[in-house]
Formats: sequence, structure tokens, C-alpha cells
Amino acid sequence: MSVIISPVSTSLPDFLAQKRYSKIFVLADTNTKKHCYPALKKILPKHHTLVVPAGETHKNLATCTQIWAAMTEVSLDRHALVVNLGGGVIGDMGGFCAATYKRGIDFIQIPTTLLAQVDASVGGKLGIDFEGFKNHIGVFAQPQSVLIDQSFLATLPYLELRSGFAEVIKHCLIADAAKWDEIRTKDLHQQNWDDLIAHSVAIKQKIVGQDPTEQGLRKILNFGHTIGHALETYLLNQPTRRILHGEAVATGMVMEAYVAFRKRMIDAQTLDHIEEFIFSVFGRVEITDTEFDTILALAHQDKKNKDGQLRFSLLDQRVGHCVWDVEVSASEFAKALKYYLGR
Repeated sequence: MSVIISPVSTSLPDFLAQKRYSKIFVLADTNTKKHCYPALKKILPKHHTLVVPAGETHKNLATCTQIWAAMTEVSLDRHALVVNLGGGVIGDMGGFCAATYKRGIDFIQIPTTLLAQVDASVGGKLGIDFEGFKNHIGVFAQPQSVLIDQSFLATLPYLELRSGFAEVIKHCLIADAAKWDEIRTKDLHQQNWDDLIAHSVAIKQKIVGQDPTEQGLRKILNFGHTIGHALETYLLNQPTRRILHGEAVATGMVMEAYVAFRKRMIDAQTLDHIEEFIFSVFGRVEITDTEFDTILALAHQDKKNKDGQLRFSLLDQRVGHCVWDVEVSASEFAKALKYYLGR
């Protein structure tokens, strides 16, 4: 699988020139159809298009059924190509549908959000939410290519750009202390996206290349996600409190850094730096003591767990070094939540 960081006006025709596909099927959501699809429409050969509603709440089996039905209606065969044009939801769900349709047809990812460009589109993790649990049903399958066009970032609202920045922060914390020291001296608008996108892609490709199906090392990419996913899932069906994926991961990184501190894996200064910077960018998500048990129960559904025991990926000794499968007790989980709330 190749990752090409280049204007899509060049990268997409170059990709198609190397292949002979029977049909092309573009999957977009209501946002990317309006803001991003026009750039593809004028350079694609004859193709079919399906537009689905935008947002995590639509990343489910019902939408997959709609996608599979549309693929069937236009008679896609096993020599067809699916083009996923969108953020993490479209990439995850469109890739999942392509990987399971007729036992798998080719697909490419054209990520349009910062979150998808630095993380979600790379690595071959595909899936959907199920029964309220995030990414509960899915497969590992690599796209034929990932085409990253940074000009699409100009279409993003501020909160979406900020959401993607959480994954940039994560990559620095788990794998590059020098880059962490660099980014934490700047606010969001001062960051060099050209540099950071390439940096994050390189880190993720290196890790995934060594452990494509998350048997070991790849688990470090889940730093911030055990608590983050639980919180994101809990708030997903509360419209007035719903948060974006990156906001959940940012929250999770503060709490999981505290767990590492309590386990004497990192020192107080490291925790302070992480907490200070993340709060300066993301602020604080409001949760209450009465919600702890529900969030903990959701964390018990995390895919890294084993034998009913919570398993975290935590920073170890210093920024830039992360370990996985660290056992965390319910008591430690609750203390991290209380710490985050300043109690």
C-alpha cells in the first residue's frame, strides 16, 4: 500500500493510469459531496456516486446495508474500485464495505480531514460501531493507496482541525520526544501541517509495517484511546454533549498519562507538560462522578482487554517510549477520572 501526499488532481489520475478497473464507485458524505467531490468529479472517468449522511452516528450496519445495496444495484464486480472520499467515518465504513463486498474488492482512501490524513486512513483498520460500541465490528484490510491532499484541510471547521491534532500529539508522545517538544511551544494555528502530516504518516507506517494486525507493538497507537473511546461512546447518543474523536482521545491522553504517573512510569514534570498543553488546546470535557461506572463498563469492551482485565498502552520512563498490555485496575481508572476533573 502506498501513501501519496500530493494534490489529488495529480495523484488520482496517476493511480488510475496504473490500473484497469471495470467500474469506479465513489462514496462520500453530505459534507464531502459539497466541499471535496467537485475536485474529483472533473478528473474521474465515468463513475457512480453514493452520498450518505455525515457523522459518527451513521457509522453502523444500517448505512453499510445502504452502501452494499448501492454497490449491487450498479453491478460492481470484483474488478471494480471503491473511492472513499471523507474523514475517518467514511474511510472506516467504506473500506469495511469494500473489503466484505463479494469477499473483497479494491478501494482507495482519499482522506479529507486532518484526523483521517494523520491516522485513520493509514494502517488498514476498518469497521463500524455496533450496539453503542465504537469500532466493534471490523476487519484488517489494506487500501490500494491513500491519497492525501492537504488542500482539503481548508474546508474544515476549527473543531474538526483541532480533533485531528489530537492524533498528531499522540504520535509525538509515543514515538518522538523532540517533535513533542517542538509542537507544544506553538498553538494550533502555528503548527506546520505539511510537516506534521508527513511525520504522523511515517510513524504510523513504521509501526503498522512491523505489526499489521495489532498483535503487539501496534497497540501503542491506542495511547489515550482506552478511556477516550469509552468516553466518546458514552457521549455519542447525547446530542448536547457529543464530542469528536480527537477531543475524546485528548481527554484520554491526560487521564492515561496520570495512570502512568501513578504507576511511576513517568515523572510529575512529564505529566504536567502533557496536561498543560492538552488543556490549553482542548479545554476540559465535563463529566460527573455518577457517570464513572458507566464509562468504566464501556472501557471493559475495549479490544485490548484480556480475561476481563483492562489493558492500557502507557508512556514508559519518558516521552517517545510507550509500552502495551499494562494492567489497570478499576480503582486506578476511577482515580484517573477524578484527577481529570480536578478532584
